Amino acid sequence: MLDTAKAPQIMVDAHRDIPILGAALELGGPGRGTLMGPLALRTAGLVRALADLGHRVDDRGTLHAVEEVAVAMEPRHAARCNHLGAIAGWTRALHDHAYGMCGGGRIPLFLGGDHAISMGTISGVARHCAERGREIAILWLDAHADYNVPETTPSGNLHGMVLAFLAGEPSLRPILGSRPFHPVAPSSLHVFGARSIDPAEKLRLAADAVDIVDMRRIDERGVSAILAERIADWQARGVHLHVSLDVDFLDPAVAPASGTVVPGGTTYREAHLVMEMLCDSGIVGSADVVELNPFLDERGRTAITVTELVASLFGRTVLDRMHGAIAAA
Repeated sequence: MLDTAKAPQIMVDAHRDIPILGAALELGGPGRGTLMGPLALRTAGLVRALADLGHRVDDRGTLHAVEEVAVAMEPRHAARCNHLGAIAGWTRALHDHAYGMCGGGRIPLFLGGDHAISMGTISGVARHCAERGREIAILWLDAHADYNVPETTPSGNLHGMVLAFLAGEPSLRPILGSRPFHPVAPSSLHVFGARSIDPAEKLRLAADAVDIVDMRRIDERGVSAILAERIADWQARGVHLHVSLDVDFLDPAVAPASGTVVPGGTTYREAHLVMEMLCDSGIVGSADVVELNPFLDERGRTAITVTELVASLFGRTVLDRMHGAIAAA
């Protein structure tokens, strides 16, 4: 496993401006500890890894506290959403930050926190894209589809309703308040690596024709063939691709630091191949990394693995590392 603190300095052809913002949110899920995720990723060397690749990194720190807000949601729906006012406050604040971080060729990178941060980060990015006439697509690397709504959720946890919110679910729309909201078409939602979907959620996904690639399809056809088809379509349409990486996309044997572990996830190499192919595609416009819970980690193992994956997304390859080691010798 790579020690990012000792990684050789590697330069890539396309140096990018990467603003980074952490969000210490842990109220969207069932447990506590994801608020420490941004610090763990920085400790594992994420900022240094991107800078060593030649990118211009603007680390804007981490949001630690956001004011709770009132949400004008129907009472029957509000009662089914845990920590609604607090997460609405986070969503609105992150929306504003994300919207301001877009443009100028920048690739915003957000560090969670639980997956509820994506209600704010992606809605802000989607607003930027809509104002510029650019289509956005979302690649949801996750064991779960997160397409529940208040009427179907078995837990009430808002991190399980994020994609439904982003797709324009009316019952969840009040979370963003008065901010401009530009829903992402269900046909532009792509869940990759799914292996745990609630029964009512399956019906909603099928009705909206959301693209779901479960682990059986990955086992049968392989990561490369499935992802290559989608990349070709995204490239042909010229989309802005947002990549949302949940730690539970990986198998727990590779990344144990998740509060929602599901056996049978992607391997270390499968996950790296996904990142390398996305980097090669040239269409990644923004990204977030979520659900890292250092309290559940094993001596930083998951944080280091995720740092390596993000480095692959932004240009690090095995050959780069070999060439760097040779040059340093």
